[in-house]
Amino acid sequence: MKIISMDVMSTGVIAYFVVIAARQGIFTPILSNTPRTNYADPVPQAVILTAIVIGFSIQALMLVGVIKLSRNNPTLEISEIEQSDVP
Repeated sequence: MKIISMDVMSTGVIAYFVVIAARQGIFTPILSNTPRTNYADPVPQAVILTAIVIGFSIQALMLVGVIKLSRNNPTLEISEIEQSDVP
């Protein structure tokens, strides 16, 4: 549940930045014959794409950790894992 909640929070932050960056009257910087003056800045778009990729990789790493943890313990309850790992 914690991994899913972190993914939901990450998606919410990315969606918030997309909503903030969306503006009317701004065009994509693509070459064409039509003269346009207001172009969108591609740097925030690149930052958001990077955030999506990093979020996906962190989620995959956390899932691998849970898989390894579940192989050593019959449960995924944190309190029971802490009690069984006492030296």
